[in-house]
Amino acid sequence: MYYIFRNNQQFGPYSIDVLKTYVVEGKILKQDKACPVSNPKTSQDVQTVGYYLKSGGHTVKVIHQGAIFKQLKDIGRELILPGNVFAWKEIKKDSRLLWLALLGLAPAFLISFFSAVPFITFYVISLYFSIIWGLFFFYFFKTPQIKTKTTIALFFILQAVVFLVWDILRLPAWPGINVLYSFTDSPNIFLKFIGYIFGVGFLEEAVKAIPLLFVLWKAKEPYIPQSMVFYGLMSGIAFGVFEGVQYQMTVNTQLDYAGAFFMNVARLTSLPFLHAVWAGMAGYFLSFACLYPKYRLSLYFLAIAVPAIIHGVYDVLGWSIWGLALMLLSVILLMCYLKQSVNYQSKLSK
Repeated sequence: MYYIFRNNQQFGPYSIDVLKTYVVEGKILKQDKACPVSNPKTSQDVQTVGYYLKSGGHTVKVIHQGAIFKQLKDIGRELILPGNVFAWKEIKKDSRLLWLALLGLAPAFLISFFSAVPFITFYVISLYFSIIWGLFFFYFFKTPQIKTKTTIALFFILQAVVFLVWDILRLPAWPGINVLYSFTDSPNIFLKFIGYIFGVGFLEEAVKAIPLLFVLWKAKEPYIPQSMVFYGLMSGIAFGVFEGVQYQMTVNTQLDYAGAFFMNVARLTSLPFLHAVWAGMAGYFLSFACLYPKYRLSLYFLAIAVPAIIHGVYDVLGWSIWGLALMLLSVILLMCYLKQSVNYQSKLSK
């Protein structure tokens, strides 16, 4: 005699002949757990029904309930097309698949609606990815100080600033303003580092910090470091998204098919994330500048200098093994900043 266990429920006991009959009829499965009545459920004798049937020399085969069309008739239409498939009230009771549909199908709808204008298509798809990143950041870094309205305003203010500086004024290319930018094309590796750190890194990180300074200026209470890191992450994503669209419309079009594909994916995923991490560092230092104003000059400097140096070095290293290591180091560094923020608040308050 054997007990049967399924879904934490116990059935039986049944003799081996009854088990055979029930398996043939499909009432008991060979994969169901079973054990002899002489042993408790927790013993080593807990095995599958199939194990005990086979060990007893019994060969059991489940019989078909008629031919395929008879089975389909017995199964009924409801299994294939439930009657409530179009009942909105029923669908809203479990909205998980609706959210999955929104995330999964949004790119298809966006591409279909905006495909006639490539720039808008690139931009709305980039917005789609930035929203996903934003949800991740909010989940991991949310604090009571974070406001949706402030987040949205910061995101679009940064993009307006980028559009003004890069597309209208074309400031990075002004030789009288950004004299070090030309060093990025130098064959001399030292000058190349100088060009990317000071001609690219400092400018881009300073621009990403502008909305963060605006947030602090409008703040009605001091922001803790985690709150400003979140706003920094969102500022970086906004910059990365807009820069990604620019590259997809210009530089990436000059690459071969495989290169363009890989770089377009990178411009929607990893590279905006890197911009976010670097701007998150700026938010971290700016929060300390607000909390401890007597140190604000050095903290303002660090808010730009630290991410700018990492940014510039990464631009030189690119996708080499050292560049990838620097990507990972950027994330680890930001994590360490947040972890030690309480200790440093204690230190600076003395």
